[in-house]
Amino acid sequence: MIAHHVLFWLKADTSSEQKAAFYKSLQTLQNVEVVKTFHIGTPAPIERAVVDTTYTFSLILFFDDLAAHDIYQVHPLHKAFLDEFRVFFDKVVIYDAQ
Repeated sequence: MIAHHVLFWLKADTSSEQKAAFYKSLQTLQNVEVVKTFHIGTPAPIERAVVDTTYTFSLILFFDDLAAHDIYQVHPLHKAFLDEFRVFFDKVVIYDAQ
């Protein structure tokens, strides 16, 4: 099992409409056939010193194995998302765990 956790910080001038379109495009990624579990989130209202709530969106995907992860990386839906929305990224941090 591979967990792929992506945290997105969008640029400060990203509008509400652009954020909604970004979210909608993130949702399309659940249609990639190798994705087993899928979750999009925003920071939970938890105030603890060790919890980072500065990101805009969180995307967590689970794959059966590294081969499935690699398929996802070059999948047309993933590439389309990146092509259209990477201009809104201020920062992206990815954690992959097995």
